[in-house]
Amino acid sequence: MIFREQSFFASLFSKSWVSVLLTILVTVLMFGFLIFIHELGHYLTARLCKVSIREFSIGMGPKIYGRVSKKTGILYSLRALPIGGYVAMEGEDTESPDPNAFHKKKVWQRMLITAAGGFMNLLLGVILTFVYVLTFPKYYGNTVVDYPEFSYSNQCTEPLQVGDEILSIDGHSVRTGQEIVYELFRAGGDKKKVYTDEEAEKVMMKVDLTVLRNGEKIVLHDVVFPVGKDEGVSYGLRDFYYNAEAKSLSSTFKNVGRQMRLNVKMVYESLFDLLRGRYGLNQISGPVGTAGVVGEALKNDATASEGQSRNSFLYLFMIISVNLGLFNLLPIPALDGGRLFFQLIELIFRKPVPLKYEGMIHTVGLLLLLLLMAVVTFKDIFGIFT
Repeated sequence: MIFREQSFFASLFSKSWVSVLLTILVTVLMFGFLIFIHELGHYLTARLCKVSIREFSIGMGPKIYGRVSKKTGILYSLRALPIGGYVAMEGEDTESPDPNAFHKKKVWQRMLITAAGGFMNLLLGVILTFVYVLTFPKYYGNTVVDYPEFSYSNQCTEPLQVGDEILSIDGHSVRTGQEIVYELFRAGGDKKKVYTDEEAEKVMMKVDLTVLRNGEKIVLHDVVFPVGKDEGVSYGLRDFYYNAEAKSLSSTFKNVGRQMRLNVKMVYESLFDLLRGRYGLNQISGPVGTAGVVGEALKNDATASEGQSRNSFLYLFMIISVNLGLFNLLPIPALDGGRLFFQLIELIFRKPVPLKYEGMIHTVGLLLLLLLMAVVTFKDIFGIFT
């Protein structure tokens, strides 16, 4: 049965037009679900706080479907563009005489409503992380158990040894194989750590490792690892094997916690790397670029051989959900975090910023975000044809 499923899905992705249609469909459904979960958070907390709601919309632009509830008078709509959604509340951006207007609620209630969308995406991220971790055949730890035929990290001046338990890489705590891979990957992009080995004609990097060896914590300086490069991005590579442990209830929860911590760290460090100029605009993807990544993930899962994990799409879904939740909570005008920032000012100084001024700032922020999305989308489309 497994091999029939594999050949069926693999044959689907061998037909380019079918794979394109499947990719578009799955991408739209994925974004639609993420938007629904996000807006549901705003909607439920607004209802809980008895705020007057005009519309609950999934998508932006022209309305495809709409239904007005006879009980509440709320318009529930589905719109053409799966790039966002909204819960339209009375008095959110302008003054309203409605006694249940958003701006007339207590500041802590407004903060709760505003933060609920991002919280729901993070909650979904936790659930997806739990499912993702359950797909692992085994859980990989941080103890060195073996090396391939040749390895740089056990041939340098202060080498790693079999039995070493790696506690940190350049000061960053690691406890799982996934964390080791990420920290080495990231270190390979640091120009201060990377060098060219003229004799071997290879690009290498040096990192400091804190390890537990024979019960003693020691620091290994300038441990050497190989460096790879793809599409202009350099990354470090692991050249040793780490231990695997049997799955249990306690190890599952431990790995879920570490994986969620890693997910959050990846999102924020990627953002900071972008601001610092480590990554260029070509490394940012909009909906079109994301659809391409979704297609690759689906293809990897469909063509995976027996014994290989089929969790590429699940991993992508998990990361995007966490990314959406965290990004929305950043203090950027037009985002939930920008609104939370103004509400925090009101909470501290006991006086709100006038709605018309706050609304103007959010409008400018929205225009800039739409401009950025347009540029990134154009870049993604241009990349398809070049």
